[in-house]
Amino acid sequence: MPEPLPVELMNTIRPDADVLDGDWPTAAGLDGPVDLEQLRTLRRALRRLAADATDDPRQPLDPMSRVAALATVNVLAEQAVTRLSWPADGPPERTLHGPVAGVIATLGVELLAGPERGRLRACLAPNCVLYFVKEHTRREWCSPNCGNRARVARHYQRHRQD
Repeated sequence: MPEPLPVELMNTIRPDADVLDGDWPTAAGLDGPVDLEQLRTLRRALRRLAADATDDPRQPLDPMSRVAALATVNVLAEQAVTRLSWPADGPPERTLHGPVAGVIATLGVELLAGPERGRLRACLAPNCVLYFVKEHTRREWCSPNCGNRARVARHYQRHRQD
């Protein structure tokens, strides 16, 4: 199951690489004007706020103050417009329109101020910098690979001390 768009954006960075490029918004199913620098700034802001929400003990990759992060998210969220659409063959739904960064910022506000915030987690596997929304009670890592790395590291620590 894919993560919410704000989490997907936060996860476009690795310790050694930035995987955010001009194709990412299209691959994520977004249309609208794309400004990669705005998306990178929004990513920094969302990561800072997610770190606060999850009590993330990891060292930040690109530090930003909480005040700057809040200002960034709020300014970008103002660029998105919420509309009601009601197709003839379905129920009414809310749609967001505007620049990609504005749409993701609005979704980020909903994530961080809504009930999903309690399920937002930092992956604490060795060398992982990703976030995820915990959908299953037993899920502890962003991916099975991270789970394997964490278990191997734990095993190594136990047997190294013997």
